[in-house]
Amino acid sequence: MKKAIYAFSGDPITYGHIDVIQRVSRVFDDMIVGIGINPDKKYMFNLEERTEMAKKALVNIPNTRVSPFHGLLVDYAYESGVDVIVKGVRNSADFDYENMLHQVGESQKLGLDTHILFAKPELAHISSSVVKAIQKEQGLIHDYVPLHVKQALEERMSSQYILGVTGEPAAEKSYICQRLTELGKAANLEVHNIELDHIGHQILKGLKEPKYAEVRSDIISSFGRDISKEDGSIDRKALGNIVFNDPQALTKLNEIMYTPLLVRLRRELYGKKGLILLNAALIAESDMSYLCNNNVLLIHADNDTQQERLLTRGLSEEQINRRLASQYNFKEKQANLLARIKKDNHGNIWTFDNSNNSEPEELENILDQVLDYFGVDRNK
Repeated sequence: MKKAIYAFSGDPITYGHIDVIQRVSRVFDDMIVGIGINPDKKYMFNLEERTEMAKKALVNIPNTRVSPFHGLLVDYAYESGVDVIVKGVRNSADFDYENMLHQVGESQKLGLDTHILFAKPELAHISSSVVKAIQKEQGLIHDYVPLHVKQALEERMSSQYILGVTGEPAAEKSYICQRLTELGKAANLEVHNIELDHIGHQILKGLKEPKYAEVRSDIISSFGRDISKEDGSIDRKALGNIVFNDPQALTKLNEIMYTPLLVRLRRELYGKKGLILLNAALIAESDMSYLCNNNVLLIHADNDTQQERLLTRGLSEEQINRRLASQYNFKEKQANLLARIKKDNHGNIWTFDNSNNSEPEELENILDQVLDYFGVDRNK
């Protein structure tokens, strides 16, 4: 039986590391992933945290086990009965460094060999330090690390605990976010309500940056001059009449708005600390739950409540039916989110019934559950 070890600091583990480990596991019968300590290096996460993050990231890779170790890698490999040390390299500098370490290991005369595995080109730019640098500036890192690692970095580096808030039409997400903000304030907690719809409205209304003018022009070109106001902004009611009556049109609009929304969201997140409520109507439908690491408060309102609330907003019965048909219902949203949680092996859903006969006091219990889940210290 051939046994190999792949060792790294894992501060934190990235998709670059995971790819190398997956490839090695297909070649060797037994694979050890060693999480080590470099006494000259300052780590963001302690050894136990780095080990647990790696274990969760690698749980579905067969014949692989994660183990922390101290001291020389070659000593640990020798004692573990390992035949080969595997090193992943991204560039010539990595190669030269690993070659030097191999020569040092050879000097210990333990009979171990080193195998070099080159990073895939599309992953060669990924490193733990790059991920931390991006998170420091509130960039997107979901393509660099698993969601549980992304959440840990947001908490450790930015002091942010992000909770998605979504629900059916007329479930009154904004009201729920307002109440959660008030409850947090009463408990001396920082709570920030960021509404993606409002960010979208700002873009449609007339943010002055040149790129957003291009976005509005693109929307007008796609949906017609009738949605354009004299000042170049978008008539949201006219646009809504189009996209809520045509699923393909709604998909097209979401595609146009996707990138500018994310850029403005990063602006909103920058510098904010505490519990972040990410209020987004279509977070399940658009597969954007990665923004909140699949941690979502899902709000329900029964059909009678939805009809009553939408009527008070001046919508006709026909418009109401179209609006309801254009979005997932509660069960569809829940099923989509559960599928994402299973796929990503991370996330949690809390549900709240905000029908007209609901008990609003239940929100306090939900807030407590959310804070316990994130491990928020309420005594600060």
